[in-house]
Amino acid sequence: MNRREILKAGSLAIAAGALGAVSSWAQETPKPKSGDFKLKYAPGWGEFGKLAGGDPLSRLTFMREQGFRAMFHNGLPGESPEMQEKIGAKMKELGMTLGPYVLYADFSVKTFVLKDDEVRKMLLEKMKQSVEIMKRCGAQYALVVPGRYDESLEWEYQTANVIDNLRYCCDAVEEAGVTLVLEPLNRWNHPGLFLTKIPQAFEVCRAVNRKSCKIVNDLYHQQITEGNLIPNIDHAWSEIATFHLGDNPGRQEPGTGEINFKSIFKHLYEKKYDGALCMEHGKSKKDKEGEQALIDAYRAADSFEV
Repeated sequence: MNRREILKAGSLAIAAGALGAVSSWAQETPKPKSGDFKLKYAPGWGEFGKLAGGDPLSRLTFMREQGFRAMFHNGLPGESPEMQEKIGAKMKELGMTLGPYVLYADFSVKTFVLKDDEVRKMLLEKMKQSVEIMKRCGAQYALVVPGRYDESLEWEYQTANVIDNLRYCCDAVEEAGVTLVLEPLNRWNHPGLFLTKIPQAFEVCRAVNRKSCKIVNDLYHQQITEGNLIPNIDHAWSEIATFHLGDNPGRQEPGTGEINFKSIFKHLYEKKYDGALCMEHGKSKKDKEGEQALIDAYRAADSFEV
């Protein structure tokens, strides 16, 4: 057996254990209720501690009562298996969508750009972890940052290595229903990273050519890197699976910076986007006032006419 055959056999074994779990998490998307937001804006895990009180799990009910139909938790892999199961069960009970979590994002090392057996061994362990998380709570989207670029290697070789490594990762997760989402980040806040732009991520995803390799479009990062947000959404639409939000400058709620979120949200609504829009940003005010201002900001941005 060569390595690909071994990997495929192992992946099929993982997938066999997960497929039953995938079907158990599959559910018809509930229709929005009166008072719901038009799109699935996703507060972060633990948000609304001042307004709702209680523990993060109990705050999910408050989010749903406010009209939010999604939630994201970047640190989901760090939760205990028991908590992951509780989160999944509560989200399913409330009819909420779980946004992407961070599976791998080491900004300090060269990984995906290398053709290296140890790197692939590490990545396979991460992929196995994503399948287990999927089984426990139905978290379909696992966020991946391909790491740093290599100044000693031609850019085209690095790109080819990233593509090959992503295909290797897809072999391990695709049949289990996990989708890897690649996040380009701006080079001013995160210098030295390989992936920085939506067109670049689009090119990589097209080359990987797998349904389990898509893009998370972080509008905060892309406003800094390239702007032209709506045209880039349209150009890369076939490869975009989900979004991160945050106004610029400041990385706070809509209305605090220069991005016209009302127009972007209307555009996404008209494109029939039904995934999570992760509210991956801070608040311009503190305590209860800040949490209420957050809700009000999304009400304002969501008030576009349909």
